[in-house]
Amino acid sequence: MNIELWLTFTVASTVLLIIPGPTIFTVISYSISHGFKARIPLIVAVALGDSTALALSLLGLGALLSESVFWFQVIKWIGGSYLLFLGVKVLRAGNKPAGVDKDSKSRSGRNMFINTFLVTALNPKGIIFFVAFLPQFISTSSAAAPQL
Repeated sequence: MNIELWLTFTVASTVLLIIPGPTIFTVISYSISHGFKARIPLIVAVALGDSTALALSLLGLGALLSESVFWFQVIKWIGGSYLLFLGVKVLRAGNKPAGVDKDSKSRSGRNMFINTFLVTALNPKGIIFFVAFLPQFISTSSAAAPQL
């Protein structure tokens, strides 16, 4: 990949990443409620979630979602329902004092990871993003795998 194409990709990706979505709101929520200790589970969950969305789009789910309004709506409603579930869960938890129990700390990190991974990986807009955006920066004259 030449430097001009790489810079274009970097600038376009940065602009698109600045626009908040479910993943950003989930990360902000957990960062506010759990502080600095949330960084590792959140970073790993977002990276794996985006990698999963990329893999799903490469396997054809993105093309299916972009062509089928029905399946796009199904995935969108499943994702929206999950976000609603997380919101209700947070509201029902209320403001409880943080405990020092080590088991609850590991459970909390695991829950942050799982929730953030699911929100990121199952976002239909993210899957379609990989189908619509990435191919514009892939050169057909070289192997696709190293470019991805």
